[in-house]
Amino acid sequence: MILAWPGKRLGRLLLIPALASFALLVEYALAPAVFVIDAVVALVAVVDYLTLIGAGRFSAARRHATVGSLEQPLEIQILLVNLGRSTRRATVRDDAPETFHAVPAIFEIEAPPRREATLEYVAHPTRRGTYVLERVDLLVSSRLGLWRRPTRVPVSTTIKIYPDIRQIARYTMLARRDRETALGVRRTRRLGVDNEFERLRDYVDGDDMRRVDWRATARRKKLTSRAYQQNQSQHVLFLIDCGRLMAGDTGDGLTPLDHALNAMLLLAHVALARGDRVGLLAYSDRVRAFVAPASGARRIGRLVHAVHNLFPELVEPRLDRAFLELEHRCRKRSLVVLLTSALDELDVRNTGDYLQNLSGRHLPVGVFLRDHSFFAMADPPRGKGIALYQSAAAASILNDRERAMARLRGRGVFTLDVFPEQLTARLVNRYLEIKAKHLL
Repeated sequence: MILAWPGKRLGRLLLIPALASFALLVEYALAPAVFVIDAVVALVAVVDYLTLIGAGRFSAARRHATVGSLEQPLEIQILLVNLGRSTRRATVRDDAPETFHAVPAIFEIEAPPRREATLEYVAHPTRRGTYVLERVDLLVSSRLGLWRRPTRVPVSTTIKIYPDIRQIARYTMLARRDRETALGVRRTRRLGVDNEFERLRDYVDGDDMRRVDWRATARRKKLTSRAYQQNQSQHVLFLIDCGRLMAGDTGDGLTPLDHALNAMLLLAHVALARGDRVGLLAYSDRVRAFVAPASGARRIGRLVHAVHNLFPELVEPRLDRAFLELEHRCRKRSLVVLLTSALDELDVRNTGDYLQNLSGRHLPVGVFLRDHSFFAMADPPRGKGIALYQSAAAASILNDRERAMARLRGRGVFTLDVFPEQLTARLVNRYLEIKAKHLL
């Protein structure tokens, strides 16, 4: 028994005996003619059904890049071969997820026997992650098109969709043209020089005369040179919250976590360009990913790979586990950038306690993302009634939140309180300020 679905043509064909049966209401003597019509239609349908034998004999292959980028077009080819002995008409759809936005999504083809048909479409991925495309679905039509046989051709391939790193390429291009301000990144004058003064020492043959300290020479009555030391690379470690507050929609189709990852990647690029070592620790109720601080041209690729399949979980984040892991994994003094979201004073205070404990061993920066809907609720309403009370309650919560933020800054913890879409430029600017002042 061949599994097949009736097509639209079969429905139209069945209208003939259906309409002919109305003639029996006028003249019953036409019954033999109606029965003949019924028999002919049934015979045609059965014969056409039998043409579906062997219709499922197809093979397929898929060609595409193994790695794609968010919102960037990804070209995918399907190589479909009809293994049967007759030409087959079919409707073809690839096993692409809804988040791929395939254009075109469906193909109507006529596949000659023993011939290869190439189908091409462009996917626009709208979500990060690892996707496995396992099959190609076909609806093969019978010879007259009265029936359609569903067929699945197994062909498994994997595509990894990484965060959009176009901003890194754009930053690099603008930096070469000395136009970083187009991205909101301010130019920061670095205090001091790359070779920092270390000590005074006796002059030895071969020393550069420009490094002779003449005041010290006059005081000591002996040629004295200034010794310098090279600035060593410093550690930058990102702590990224993947808990419940980092879920939701920020209004542009991205979650707060997406904005945090985009900002992290650009700042990592900037830090690596300045010789720093960059690492990552992502957590929710457990440690989700860890990348040890390191430098090198391939470090961005390692970070992108670590976060491409990272999504927020609807759980309460366990800061204690994250900071214990940080203490265990990172002993050297580092710039620790915590990217999280905070709705109220309690969130800020709980996070601030952990950040304050880092002061001394590390240089902590707490980045708190704002919630647009909550801040909009605090705006004075035009009407009265319950909206007025909601606005007053939201304003009170935000005032308490700001006071907690001010106390945290007073304890020596750097903070950023920004909306998600403003995060990238503000975070890069804060890093450049810290580097310029040699705080790390």
